[in-house]
Amino acid sequence: MGLNPTSQLVLLVEDEEALRLFVGDSLRKEGYRVEYAADGDEALAKARTLAVDLIILDIMLPGRNGFEVCEGLRSAGFSAPILMLTARSQTDDTVTGLRIGADDYVVKPFNMVELMARVAALLRRATALRRPQPNAYSFGSIQVDFRGTTVTRGGIPVKLSAREFQLLRFMIENRGVTLSRDVLLKQVWGYVGDMYTRTVDVRIANLRHHLEDDPREPRFILTVQGVGYKFCAEGNGVQF
Repeated sequence: MGLNPTSQLVLLVEDEEALRLFVGDSLRKEGYRVEYAADGDEALAKARTLAVDLIILDIMLPGRNGFEVCEGLRSAGFSAPILMLTARSQTDDTVTGLRIGADDYVVKPFNMVELMARVAALLRRATALRRPQPNAYSFGSIQVDFRGTTVTRGGIPVKLSAREFQLLRFMIENRGVTLSRDVLLKQVWGYVGDMYTRTVDVRIANLRHHLEDDPREPRFILTVQGVGYKFCAEGNGVQF
């Protein structure tokens, strides 16, 4: 995952006991500590008293629903990531959730590998935001200047589109984390809702063409079958 999550606490807010226990067991296997809440009031109370690193929040809850919980926490200054769970028939509600402060969403029924990947990505991003960000990153013969928005390979400029540069930067910032196409579409392109598109695949292919010695056997930008992509190059960040 690229992180040592042993000190990270996930608050799982879900009223279905079987699902709550199943997801909780999966989180523990990934090394996270887990607290549970079965309704909105309990979620608010625990989020306000515990040092929570991330909340997985179901929308349909007894009493206060997930929207009310999310809005209440953000209004109170709660800044940790919130990942919302929504039924397939409620996908329009995801726009509301994102507008009131949710960071991401997963549609039920979901793939557990996908859920764990999104949890890892959100926690990694939150951790990165708390520390000084490098202005450049180098790997292999590639130098990426975040401040100047330029890329060179062996000292020779590489021409990337603005979106390809944003995609590369996001993957570097989340290196070691498997990122689904949905996550990339939402975080890099700003798309919300169910969407089938080959946009991500095309842009990934372009990045490989420019950055890999052999795009057919990539070393830096890997495909994780059935899930998405992962940037795994060891490199160095530079702060100036």
